[in-house]
Amino acid sequence: MTAYSHPSPIHQHRRALVRTRAALAAGKLSVGFLGGSITAPHVFRNWPEPLLSWLVERYPRARIAVENAAIGATGSDLAAFRAGPTVIAAGCDLVFVEFAVNDLGQPTDLRNRMREGVLRQLLAAGCDVVLAYTFSDAMQADMAAGRVPPSIAEYEALAAHYGIGSVWMSLHAWHEVHAGRMTWHEWLPDGLHPENRGSLSYAQSVIAFCEREFAATAVAAAPARSALPAPLHAGCWETVSVVPWADIRTEGPWTLRRWYTCYGLDQALYTTAPGAALRFTFTGRGLVLGFDFGRFASEVRYRVDGGAWQVTNRDRPAWAGDRGWLRPVIVSDTLAPGRHEFELETLAAPFPGNCGTVTTLGLVGVIG
Repeated sequence: MTAYSHPSPIHQHRRALVRTRAALAAGKLSVGFLGGSITAPHVFRNWPEPLLSWLVERYPRARIAVENAAIGATGSDLAAFRAGPTVIAAGCDLVFVEFAVNDLGQPTDLRNRMREGVLRQLLAAGCDVVLAYTFSDAMQADMAAGRVPPSIAEYEALAAHYGIGSVWMSLHAWHEVHAGRMTWHEWLPDGLHPENRGSLSYAQSVIAFCEREFAATAVAAAPARSALPAPLHAGCWETVSVVPWADIRTEGPWTLRRWYTCYGLDQALYTTAPGAALRFTFTGRGLVLGFDFGRFASEVRYRVDGGAWQVTNRDRPAWAGDRGWLRPVIVSDTLAPGRHEFELETLAAPFPGNCGTVTTLGLVGVIG
């Protein structure tokens, strides 16, 4: 086997995109995206742009609406809480999901529960779903050996279970590099993020997938929604909710503000005071907090049901700015189902540049 003759297919066609084709026939299609920075809405740079341009050219009489809810440096943990108010609320007919890279830092069992929850939410809403797989250095050894990287293989198991199509975009780009049609630098200038030529390569693989899906001339009516099969992973994040701000009791100088500096947050509880505290009760088996994180962010300590305090110790990579990173803290997703009490306090920790006293909490998500 040569270095570019990976045996896996780029495209997996498992179920017709019936809702998408019916929407196009009716002259109105809504397309959604969930993913990280590789998919985020950067006009002229990321792969959704040439895909959308192709759709507009291919269907000039259709109104193409777009709900790109992808956010850099986020994974399926936040997507489980954002799918509902973004792509589902927008009535998206077709949703592309791209988290094969951004979920890599999570334990296997946890990322499977998160991912399956996102997919079940989309499928229950009647969306056509397509999985899109990108590349990171952690996948290179497996791909060079003709293997499927674990993060992608796990997604493929879910795709087979639910009949979801998939596009291994980075395998298409891999073939182009090893065939001499594109340099590695043209594909991934910084080793992870494609720009221009690399994004076009990703989009071309998705366009080829869509061309086959749309090739049939007859358009069937959208089928009635049927019950989903049983989950593959117990405890998947299918049922989620948020704690209303009015139900959170604060101690110290907190303010509730409309929040503009972190994409994905609408409102946030904000304080700069070490020792500021909050508490609330929730009913479920898990809790996820979403912070506007960066160099200025404080660490916090928290506990559930009066147990031992847990202290966050989040890395601050060089690429992170002063703020603007929507970053989750997964308190737990394995609590006993039922009512729980949560407490949090801000900490003053010595970070370089005298930073580390700002706490901005923008999401309090409950896993049911």
